[in-house]
Order: sequence, then C-alpha cells, then structure tokens
Amino acid sequence: MSSAASVDRVHVRAPGKINVFLGVGGRHDDGYHALATVFQAVSLYEDVIARAADEFSVTVRGVEGADVRDADAVPLDDRNLAMRAAKLLAAAADYHGGVALEIRKSVPVAGGMGGGSADAAAALVACDALWGTGFSLARLHELAARLGADVPFALHGGTAVGTGRGDQLNPALARGRFDWVLVTSDEGLSTPVVYEQLDRLREEEGALADDPPLSLDVPIPVLQALRSGDAVQLAASLHNDLQAAAANLRPDLEETIRRGIRAGALHGLVSGSGPTVALLCGDPESAQAVQTSLQQDGRDALHVHGPVPGARILV
Repeated sequence: MSSAASVDRVHVRAPGKINVFLGVGGRHDDGYHALATVFQAVSLYEDVIARAADEFSVTVRGVEGADVRDADAVPLDDRNLAMRAAKLLAAAADYHGGVALEIRKSVPVAGGMGGGSADAAAALVACDALWGTGFSLARLHELAARLGADVPFALHGGTAVGTGRGDQLNPALARGRFDWVLVTSDEGLSTPVVYEQLDRLREEEGALADDPPLSLDVPIPVLQALRSGDAVQLAASLHNDLQAAAANLRPDLEETIRRGIRAGALHGLVSGSGPTVALLCGDPESAQAVQTSLQQDGRDALHVHGPVPGARILV
C-alpha cells in the first residue's frame, strides 16, 4: 500500500481487565499453559496517541492525575508491546513508514491487569486508522493473538470467555454493572515468574492439583452469575489458579483481600498474575466505602466498574 498516512494523529483508548475466573492447565512442552478464563474489561484505561512519523518510536507518561511511578518501567524499544503491534501491522499491510506512539498509562505496570496488552490493542487500532490500512476487526484480532493472550480481549472488551492460551474468545453475556475496588502495588509481579511458581508448587507440593480440579472449562455458576448481573452470586464464584503462587511470592496479597472483605467487599481475588487485588462490591456506594476505608489504611485503592468496551478511537 502507499506509505502516505491518511491522517496525522489518532487517539485510542483501551481498557484494563480483571480475570473473574482463571483456571490454568499444566505446562506444555512449548512453555505455555492452557487456560480457561473469564475476562471483564473495567474502567481503568490506557491511552495511545499515534502520530505520523518516518520511524518507529514510543514515549510513555502517566495520564493527568494518575500515579506515574511505574511509567519508567515500561520499555521503549521492541520489547514494548505497542511498538511490536505497530510493526506487526506495518508488515502485514506492507506499510513502509513509521509512527510515533505516545502511551498515557493508568493501568498498573506488571499488575496483572493487561496494561501492556491494552497498549498493543490500542496501537493496532490507532495505526490502522492513521495509515488507512482498513483492516477488519477479525484481521486485527488475528494480529492481536500473535502478540499475547490478553491483547485480543483488550481489542474487544466487554466480558468474554477465553480458552486455549486465553486468546480464543467467546463473548459472555453480562447484565448490568459490576463494581470493583482495585488495590494496586508499588512493586509489580512478573507473569512468567508467577507461572513458574505455580508449576513449582504443583510439582513439589501438589498445590491446586485437586482443589479445584484442573478443568479447562469455566464453571457454569460463573456464567450464570454474569448473566444474572448478581454481584453476590458472582462473588461466590470468583477464582484464580494463580493466586496461591502470587501470594506465595507476596504474602501481603491475602491480607489485602481479607482487609477488603472486612471493609465491606463481597469477595476478592488477585487479578491475573497479580499483584493487583480486585475486590467485588455490591453497588457503587459500597465500593466507594471500601475504597475510602482502604485508602485510610494506607493502601492505593481505585473504584472501577465493568464491563466496558474494548479499544476505541476518541474523537
């Protein structure tokens, strides 16, 4: 295609996610684990602004009013998922120019909420519009799946069941609104390290091997709770196979969940590979009360809701 850009600036917003259920199978020879998960996109966003340029570059900062402590931990080279997404799209479209990507972060870095994946999804949508490639959503999904398990979901948003490596998505009906309080952490957790710890626990101690069974199906009660829009019912079904491994590395996470429940949350779990803790609340008012209580306790707490849409161009 032509190397001429159709516009000179595109702004895309993509959401972070919570895994309301995450079942993890055994480690395969290729190093990956089979997953059965339910993603929910929540109202904590990454913003990516793509500008026409001859070369590829990335800059990172926090959004106005957001905590920017983690921004310096984001790579600015080909390790950056947004940069990789832009280059992947350029190769697929036979585009010979570049792009200057500005990432405005709100989702915690290495927090188990898919912030880097949201950046990649946003970059795909932004560069597609910037370069006028005209790729379909299905084609963008194919490219997103090559970048990581969470990227396709950040592209679509809402609530979805993920299988395979988590990148095979089927929409899940979720009625109404679910209110969450997220407790973030100064120090991230490496996803590969958490998976390695899970494998070690299972091999050495049998942890999680039988309770729950290593099924790669999402339990029916989880889907029923989402369809009903009943937060109490969903709270009873929250589960994350990675939680024991994350808590083994960071024992404070379990105490954060207990503290949130004492403050009025229905239940809580570690989000993805952690260390962000997601506390499900019954309504916006109780979520606000839990957030205030945890902030008074010295914790960084945010009130968000879901489900919300995936990567979208902002006018």
